[in-house]
Amino acid sequence: MSHTDDTFQPKSDPYREARGGATRFLELACGDCGTVVMVYQKDGPGPLWRCYLDRIFAPPELASLQGRVQHKREMSNLTCPQCGKLLGVPDVYEPENRLAYRLRRGQVKKTVRA
Repeated sequence: MSHTDDTFQPKSDPYREARGGATRFLELACGDCGTVVMVYQKDGPGPLWRCYLDRIFAPPELASLQGRVQHKREMSNLTCPQCGKLLGVPDVYEPENRLAYRLRRGQVKKTVRA
């Protein structure tokens, strides 16, 4: 799955502003086989601990989760579509009550999109 030809417009909302307004798009890939799993909008500085559903831009089956699920029980684990490696688990970031995938440390490679 390649998303290098896609152009995405960053979402600008109170969450982005709360993190300083700085944003960038990341391609997240499986740490084992290198398959790109998603394109994600990272707001603010610091490490990437979780991927909020409302910041996933691709692939469509992950990007559409925001409008389809209301609870983390409705989400499946985040796995690599190529090798099946577990990359993240459903989570809720309680301070903002936002659905997310909590990433497993060291399982995901991050590349900043140009």
